[in-house]
Amino acid sequence: MKEFELKYGCNPNQKPARIFMKDGSELPVEILNGRPGYINFLDALNSWQLVRELERELGLPAAASFKHVSPAGAALGVPMSERLKKACFVDDIPGLDDSPLALAYARARGTDRMSSFGDWIALSDTCDEVTARIIKREVSDGVIAPGYTPRALEILRSKKGGAYNVVKIDRAYTPAPEETKDVFGVTFAQGRNEFRIYDGLLDNVVTRIKDIPDSAKRDLIVSLITLKYTQSNSVAYAFDGQAIGVGAGQQSRIHCTRLAGTKADTWHLRQSDRVLSLPFRADLGRADRDNAIDGYINKNEEDVTADGVWQRFFTEQPRPFTAQEEREYLDTVTGVSLGSDAFFPFGDNVQRAYKSGVKYIAEPGGSKRDDNVIETADRLGIAMAFTGMRLFHH
Repeated sequence: MKEFELKYGCNPNQKPARIFMKDGSELPVEILNGRPGYINFLDALNSWQLVRELERELGLPAAASFKHVSPAGAALGVPMSERLKKACFVDDIPGLDDSPLALAYARARGTDRMSSFGDWIALSDTCDEVTARIIKREVSDGVIAPGYTPRALEILRSKKGGAYNVVKIDRAYTPAPEETKDVFGVTFAQGRNEFRIYDGLLDNVVTRIKDIPDSAKRDLIVSLITLKYTQSNSVAYAFDGQAIGVGAGQQSRIHCTRLAGTKADTWHLRQSDRVLSLPFRADLGRADRDNAIDGYINKNEEDVTADGVWQRFFTEQPRPFTAQEEREYLDTVTGVSLGSDAFFPFGDNVQRAYKSGVKYIAEPGGSKRDDNVIETADRLGIAMAFTGMRLFHH
């Protein structure tokens, strides 16, 4: 297939729309089911690059949950604790522990379930039946993978009344070294970002604390590769083989750090006894449950524990999770890693990261205030490496 006609572009008024290869060659993708749209393919091709690179560098199956050309979650296929399975709503999935790919997607989808509502999924390996069963019950737009087992494809094709988007990508496909895009009739050209992210980037540790254990190096690599495919400015917190909080597309670095930190905090708090024991109504949908949990933790627009409100979500009125109680829980969290796609201009980013349990940081360095940033890290007992490479993505 050399060209695929899309229903429309980013918006319904943007017609005609299509994907094709400028050199006239065959597209590297095959649509096995559904009719993906313009934004679907933007998510698919960006997310595929992310999981492919994670697997290549770290040697484990990887998955990503994408929304609007940025990851809501990205993860490796490492074992999950029973507490984490429950927090990610996959404790009832048969065979989960036997499928590293399913573990990767369960983690990626479970990172920020509100943002992942209606996601695009990327899988680094052939989609198996266990992974397909997780996807089947979540609200999602589509999936891209290098292959599908017959049973997995059968399950996915039954989703959305048979209209679920399933895309197969050629694992061997390598794009041209130069990429272009048009903006307002003007064509931009640049070399593809083929910069390799590996543990050697973490050798330049500029803080007094020099030791970065292998587990933290893995998490820093997960963070940095995630940032390579996240709309900038961006910051990503990582822990236990997955990105647990991504702040994308903010104009200010500290706003990235705060946004991603809040998401990381929510990920940790969702595993607390208080949240895991919430008495949800049996008839409550998964999305409503996600919204209720987020409201319970973050005290959003509506107090879900208030009289006249809690009855919509719970069988009995839960006690509020106070700010002091949440802070006490978060103060037990440590060993979190953080990556930034550009240098920290002020030490406030490090201070905010510390509040979310960060002990390891990787950022390019090169700010006029590097001394202040290093001093802040030293004061807080954080090990920080300067990678020397910016990772902007637009």
